[in-house]
Amino acid sequence: MTISQDDSGAGGERPYGAILLDLDGTLVNNEGGVHPRNVEALRAVSGAGTVVMVATGRSLLATLEVLDLLELPTPAVVFNGAAIYNHTKDRMIEERLLSKRLLTQAHDFLGRSGDLSVIMCAKEKFARAPRCGEEERALSGLKRIQTVSGEELAAIENVLRVTVLSRRHSDSHGLDTELGQEVQGPSYRTHFPLALLPRYKGSPFSVADLHAPCQGKAEALRYIAETHGIEANRVVAVGDAYNDVPMVEAAGLGVAMGNAVGGLKRRADRIIGDNQGAAIAGLVEELFLL
Repeated sequence: MTISQDDSGAGGERPYGAILLDLDGTLVNNEGGVHPRNVEALRAVSGAGTVVMVATGRSLLATLEVLDLLELPTPAVVFNGAAIYNHTKDRMIEERLLSKRLLTQAHDFLGRSGDLSVIMCAKEKFARAPRCGEEERALSGLKRIQTVSGEELAAIENVLRVTVLSRRHSDSHGLDTELGQEVQGPSYRTHFPLALLPRYKGSPFSVADLHAPCQGKAEALRYIAETHGIEANRVVAVGDAYNDVPMVEAAGLGVAMGNAVGGLKRRADRIIGDNQGAAIAGLVEELFLL
C-alpha cells in the first residue's frame, strides 16, 4: 500500500521510518559503483533518524566495500537473509548455517552432476580449481576465493551458502528445480542466470543458491521491527530481481528499479529510474527529507 506524504499530517510522524536497499542492479550500478548523490542522500536520511539498511544476496566479503562507502550504523542483511552483519563491530549478529544433512545431500548431488560449486562461510569462500576458461571467468568476480580439493570442499563446516553453477540447463529455473529435488529438507533457495550480472554478460551458467531456512531478504523487516519497533507497513523496500520479491511484497512501499525484472515490477507499488543514475536519491529525498 502506498501512503502519500500528506497522510502523515502536519507535524505528524512520517509514514515511513526505514528503507531497505538491494545492491546489484539497485544501489550499485553496472560498473560496480554507487552514484555519489545516492550515497549523500542515504547518509543524510540516516543521520536524520531514518533506518537505512542494506539487504543483499551478496556474501559478506562482497558487501564490505559498499558498507565502507555508505558508513551506515545499521547492520546489513547478507547471503539473501541467511545472516545479518554488524559493520561497526565487524561481527555477525545472526547466522543460519546449513545443516550437515543438507550439506551431505548437496555434495552428493554435485558429485553426480559435476557442476561447479562455491562453498561460502561468513568470511571465507572455497571452490575447486576451474577446469576451463568459462569456469575460471565464472569464479573471477568472487572476492577472496580459495581453491581447494574436492575432499577439502566436502569437509568444510559452518556453511552459510552453497552456490551451484551449471551449464546443463537452459535457464536457472531448471537448475533450481533439480536442486530442490536432490537436496530435500527445509531450506531457502534463490536462482538467476549469471549473465544477469553485467560483469558476466554472455555467461552460459545458471546459478542456484542453497541456504538454511529463512524468510529471504524479508528477514530485514523482521529485524527492523524487533530492534527499532518499525513495523513492515512503515518500511520502504527497493530492489530489481526475483530475490527481492520477499521484502518488496512485505514492505509498506515496495519499489522496483526501472531496470528490474518484469516479475518484480508487477509486484511493486512503484517503479523508479534505473540503477545508473540518482533515482534512489530522488526517492529518499521525497519520502524522508522533504
